[in-house]
Amino acid sequence: MISYILPTHNRPDRLAKSLTHIGRLCADDHAQLGGAEVVIVDNASDAPPTLPRRLANGLPVRSFRMMSNQGAAARNFAAEQAQGDWLIMLDDDSYPLDTDFITVLDEAPPEVAAIGADIRLPDQRREAGGLPEVFVGCGAAIRRQAFIDVGGYDASFHYYAEEYDLCAKLLLAGHRIIHDDRFRVKHDKVSAGRDMNVILKYLVRNNGWIVQRYTPPEQRITMLHETIVRYGRIAELESAQAGYLQGLTELFATLQEQPQRQMPPSLFDRFTGLAHARHTLAESPHVAEGTRVALVDQGKNAWAVKQALREVGATIVDEQSDAKLFVIGTLSPGPMLDAYERRSRRGEPVLAAWSPQHISEDVATYPPEPANVGVSSSASSS
Repeated sequence: MISYILPTHNRPDRLAKSLTHIGRLCADDHAQLGGAEVVIVDNASDAPPTLPRRLANGLPVRSFRMMSNQGAAARNFAAEQAQGDWLIMLDDDSYPLDTDFITVLDEAPPEVAAIGADIRLPDQRREAGGLPEVFVGCGAAIRRQAFIDVGGYDASFHYYAEEYDLCAKLLLAGHRIIHDDRFRVKHDKVSAGRDMNVILKYLVRNNGWIVQRYTPPEQRITMLHETIVRYGRIAELESAQAGYLQGLTELFATLQEQPQRQMPPSLFDRFTGLAHARHTLAESPHVAEGTRVALVDQGKNAWAVKQALREVGATIVDEQSDAKLFVIGTLSPGPMLDAYERRSRRGEPVLAAWSPQHISEDVATYPPEPANVGVSSSASSS
């Protein structure tokens, strides 16, 4: 059985729209996994939302009201109440576009505990965030028992980077996490009215906590420095230095309180995406000793892409005009695929450092060499 999980807070119109879209999904398709239900958790809204007992397609709706805003941890209560084997984690403004993901769940091997969706924004760009084995919380499927066994979301995070903490716990428990482009989710995200000072406060603090908790000791100081610098740059771009400094203060005050669950280096390489970049670049026929490469569209964990390129002997150049090949400099699936598609449409020789499963286009290289040869096989995310 499938349980759609939607926490909500003071956004009844957005919740109603998402429920309308879920109500349009084919009810018969859910029978493949024993049916489905919808579980709503109201995060202490000023007024509880008015909800139907069933959606238009017959899916039953159950709702629960929290006495205070629990942030992302409201999903923990929903998971405890859910009857499904799979939890489809959504926001109150996100929803699946079709039921193709049901086949993805049915085919998932036992070691896969979570599957990240291909999440599209209103302007058709993909949602930012995540890594090869870190999903984005507004579009993910998680095995209920695995979620409960690792303790679900850590309530102290409230919002932002809580998925990284959960995915780290799932990896430490021996599970795998994948992304599959047959799982398509629309996120009707609105940027207006978002307080970037609050966001930067949580981003620098929570990502610092992740580093402190899971990074092997010999890498921790370097990773913490890179995290602080990364979000400092974002704060400057967003004019949110006040929130950033508040988060930095809270980070330093709480750093030593964080539970220590350092990953062994091999597992940490999976968590950061370095293992995926290594595998893809080592297998690519287009990257070899001395290949002149320009790193483009740099973002999340660009350092791992650079390290993997250096390990295969590629020469990283600053000027794109000096490069034989462009490599997308992020391991975050949404920005990576957007950058790949944009550059491939322009006919540029471009490579992505890893590829989600069942991706419809080959993201290994475009165009291949020589130009009249068919496109090479897509790299796996495993």
